[in-house]
Amino acid sequence: MTERKGVVWVVLGPTGVGKTALGIELAQRLETEILGCDARQFYRGMEIGSAAPTAGEQSRVRHHFVGHLEVTQDCSAGEYAAAARPFLEALLAARQHAVVVGGSGLYLKALLDGLDQVPKDAVVRAELNARFGAEGLGPLLAQLDTMDPVAGARIDRANPHRVIRALEASLAGGRPYSTYLTGATSVRAFDVVYIGLQADASRLAQRIHQRTTAMLAAGWEAEAQALLPHRDRNALRTVGYREWFACFDGVLGEADLASEIELRTRQYAKRQMTWFRKMPEVEWFDAAETQAVLDWVEMHPKRNNPRPEAV
Repeated sequence: MTERKGVVWVVLGPTGVGKTALGIELAQRLETEILGCDARQFYRGMEIGSAAPTAGEQSRVRHHFVGHLEVTQDCSAGEYAAAARPFLEALLAARQHAVVVGGSGLYLKALLDGLDQVPKDAVVRAELNARFGAEGLGPLLAQLDTMDPVAGARIDRANPHRVIRALEASLAGGRPYSTYLTGATSVRAFDVVYIGLQADASRLAQRIHQRTTAMLAAGWEAEAQALLPHRDRNALRTVGYREWFACFDGVLGEADLASEIELRTRQYAKRQMTWFRKMPEVEWFDAAETQAVLDWVEMHPKRNNPRPEAV
C-alpha cells in the first residue's frame, strides 16, 4: 500500500458564507497552517474588496498565498498550483495536516487534481485582450459560441479571463477548447477531506449585505481609487471593483453602488455553488453550525490517524 502523506482539509463554499473564520478554527485545532485558494485574495492592495483575512486573523493562524502578489502580476490556476503544491506537500510532511480555504473552484482543482494541458499563445492572448478593451466581452463571447459552443455553454460568461483563455486555446491549438478538457487527475500522495459551508439564499444575501456595508465603512472607496490605474489587470476584473470603477466613470450612480455590488456578489456566489455542487465528495454543513463541523472533524477517522497503517 502506498503511504499517504497526511491529510488536506478543504473549506469551500460561496463568498461571504464564513470560510475564513471556520478555516482558522480548524487550523488551530489541527495545529497547522492555512493555504489560501481565493484568486482575489492573492493580491496586495485588495484586502478590503477581496475580504482577505485581517492582520488579526492572520496572527492567530499563519496564512500562505494571501497578499503575496502585486495586482500587476497575473496568476493562472496552473501557476498557482505549480507554486502551492510543493508548499502544501512540505507542510504535510511537517504537520501531517493542512487546511486549504477558498472559493476559487478552478484553482482548487488545479492544486489538488491538476489541470488538462491546454495550448497557450502569448501573441493571441494579447490580441484578444486588446479586442476586449476596445469592443467589450460581447464579440468575444459570440466568437467563442461559434468556435466552441460546448465551452460557450459551460464557461462563466461574465468572466473575461475565462472567455479569453478559452478562445486563446481554441485559436492556438486549432481545435475547440472543450476538446482539451479530459477531466484527468494527477496522482496525489495525501488524502483530501472536503468541508462545504452553505446557507439558504436569504441568509446568504443578509451576510453579503452586512459584509458589503462593513467594507464600505472600512475604506473600500479609497482602496478602489488607488487601484484605478490598474483597472484593466485581470486581478481587478472582479465583483466589487468593476462596480467601483463604473461609479468613478459616472456610469453607475453612487446611490446604487452598494445594491449593485450586492447583486453581483450574490450572482457570483450562485456560480460558485454551481461548481461546488458538482463535487460529490463534499460534506456539506450549515454555515451557522460551526461547532457541528468541528465535532465532525474531531470524530473523522483522518483526524488523528492520517496514515492508513496507523488506523
